[in-house]
Amino acid sequence: MMATRLCALAELSPGVPLRVELDDLEVAVVRVGDEVFAIEDVCSHADFPLSDGEVEDCTLECALHSSRFDLRTGKPTGPPATRPVPVFETTVVDGDVYAELDK
Repeated sequence: MMATRLCALAELSPGVPLRVELDDLEVAVVRVGDEVFAIEDVCSHADFPLSDGEVEDCTLECALHSSRFDLRTGKPTGPPATRPVPVFETTVVDGDVYAELDK
């Protein structure tokens, strides 16, 4: 598996999602404390970008219907969403954020 560069670590403000558009995938990248998370940037309940939402603790809220998703697992923490969103393992190398994007 090959990691894909998503962004520079310096581009991430703590608790503010960054939308990264790749060829066939949009990813929301979020820095929480010293950790960096990558989650597919689409709510599983409605086709809406999660990167428009708010970060609280280690969850990302969909701004459309207020479903929250755990950034570690992609699982919704409450309705209306019931299906998880794919998450991707990240690494930081030389100041850049990479993720394994194979689903």
